[in-house]
Amino acid sequence: MPRDHINQLAAFLAVAKERSFTKAAARLGVTPSAVSHTVTGLEERLGVSLLSRTTRNVAATDAGERLQRRVGPLMEQIDAELEDLGELRDRPAGIIRITCTEAVIETVFRPKLAAFLQQYPDIQVELSQDYALTDIVGEKFDAGVRIGEALERDMVAIRIGPDWRFSVIGSPAYFERRSSPATPYELSNHNCINIRLAAGRFMRWKFRSPEDRDLHLRVEGQAAFNTTTSVLGAALDGIGLGFVPQELAAPYLADGRLVEVLTDWCPMIDGFHLYYPSRKRKSPAFAAFIEAMRYRE
Repeated sequence: MPRDHINQLAAFLAVAKERSFTKAAARLGVTPSAVSHTVTGLEERLGVSLLSRTTRNVAATDAGERLQRRVGPLMEQIDAELEDLGELRDRPAGIIRITCTEAVIETVFRPKLAAFLQQYPDIQVELSQDYALTDIVGEKFDAGVRIGEALERDMVAIRIGPDWRFSVIGSPAYFERRSSPATPYELSNHNCINIRLAAGRFMRWKFRSPEDRDLHLRVEGQAAFNTTTSVLGAALDGIGLGFVPQELAAPYLADGRLVEVLTDWCPMIDGFHLYYPSRKRKSPAFAAFIEAMRYRE
């Protein structure tokens, strides 16, 4: 089969799966216009319409669904076979795709990534920031990252970080205007910086009382973001109190740019784990990545 035909099929399958030219282009590493042109070429060559396009939606036609159903598994098998051939190389090579939050990127992966990439120049690592519980199989990620208590049973889990806790933090300038809360219940008197989760709701701030009772509180304030690093930045700017992983705030707590409160109310949380399907066969590149990121006490 000519290479152009393979590229056309790959482009169509990406659009049909993502239901979006923009998302398919991001996955393929090309522009949306290039994907549209390639899929149009396939439709013209076959003489049938494969995609129904509107201003808001892209969906496979009956012919497109048939092609996706019959050719999609074959393309996946080709990818798997090519990956197997890659294992015959003298040194690990290939692309590793991981979905995680930016806090994991900053505190777990970033400190080790430069040395890993230098040691394995033929490996490419793509870290995708996402707060949703992503389907790593459906989205073709090699692995994801979650805390240990949130892992699914059919997943292999490798610990990549120590136990940790959240910190309630604010700037010295903020505490010049407001007194420090003595208990989480006093947060209702404070301007708290919310974080919006992928599901659309605000994250609850979780505490544990001296009597070992869990508290899940909704907080209110003038600002909200969808990443913890943005919450951290807003706290540094004196906007209000933030609730972020303690390790992320640690450098700013050490130099006095942030102040931590309610420390006795913030419980330890099971550490971050890299997880992947138990049925997944590890490539040499992925195995090397796991060993490099594995947490060792």
